[in-house]
Amino acid sequence: MGGGVVTLFLCGDVMLGRGVDQILAHPGDPVLREAYIEDARSYVRLAESVHGPVPAPAGPSWPWGTALRVLEAAAPDARIVNLETSVTCGDTFAPDKEIHYRMHPANLPALAVARPDVTVVANNHVLDFGRAGLLETLDVLGRAGLRTAGAGRNADEAFTPATVPLPGGRRLLVLALGARSSGIPSGWAATAELPGVAYLPELSRAVADAVVRHVRRAGRAGDPTVVSVHWGSNWGFHVPREQVRFAHALVDGGVDVVHGHSSHHPRPLEVYRDRLILYGCGDFIDDYEGIPGYEEYRDDLRLAYFVSLDAGSGRLVGLRMVPLRARRLRLEPAPRADRVWLRTTLDRISGGVGVGLAADGSLVLSAGR
Repeated sequence: MGGGVVTLFLCGDVMLGRGVDQILAHPGDPVLREAYIEDARSYVRLAESVHGPVPAPAGPSWPWGTALRVLEAAAPDARIVNLETSVTCGDTFAPDKEIHYRMHPANLPALAVARPDVTVVANNHVLDFGRAGLLETLDVLGRAGLRTAGAGRNADEAFTPATVPLPGGRRLLVLALGARSSGIPSGWAATAELPGVAYLPELSRAVADAVVRHVRRAGRAGDPTVVSVHWGSNWGFHVPREQVRFAHALVDGGVDVVHGHSSHHPRPLEVYRDRLILYGCGDFIDDYEGIPGYEEYRDDLRLAYFVSLDAGSGRLVGLRMVPLRARRLRLEPAPRADRVWLRTTLDRISGGVGVGLAADGSLVLSAGR
């Protein structure tokens, strides 16, 4: 097998439930058990109050908007998304939880339209409607031919990497994990007998070594590897030291890309030993428009990450990030002022890595500081 370049599409949380589900062709039960909002359609009205009418029913491509054209133009070799919702008709709300996300199974075309090669389901919302809701989610995605990573009918299945064929006979391995720090209850962990998520109770060196062993058992020499981790708080640019140490331990063990998510806005990125670490990719699709608070983080701005790796070594060759903006529950191109804001912010918070603005409006790694 020769060398060449493999390009991956990565993004943050894709939340197609709750308000987004309500504008699609088959809205589920809108009943919520939140402290202040009891009907998912209220999130649609909030978005409309700030940006104008949202069509309903909307087609499955509506939430992705411009992102679909961006994906087609980039033509990545593999597409990896974190689906941050259950896909179920169930109505058994997980107890002791403030927020619950679900999308109706009949609305799955709103995910399939983006043609994900791996759908990550290791997060703090995939069991919002219990283990029955998780099993329905896995069944619905499986029947649609969508590969999943990060949850399963038992621990072996949950910790098994998804494999994606690549040009030249190689395979991409994607192992997905959910950390306690992102709000995943310990009771959601997959066990030998129970379905659940690939759960990280702590971000220790011993746990990182165990993760690496899972990857090595499934991998072959020359297979690029991604570890996708749902971790950390929703807000803030600070990356805890334990996350840095854990990410470095993964790379030291042979992982090529660390794909972090959970924060509602992008967090720092790092290049460590010629490997890319994304500590937080931010949200990608959601129903958060019109919700006040934390405006300084500009969570209406989204990034599509295109990561290019040397196919033989897994070494980072390039990173291009396409800025988008959420309006009317849909992604649209980010104006120049917003692209500049994102570039300036990422450049400032990503110590040791320079971020530049390319002529086409995308953000790229620059030669350094």
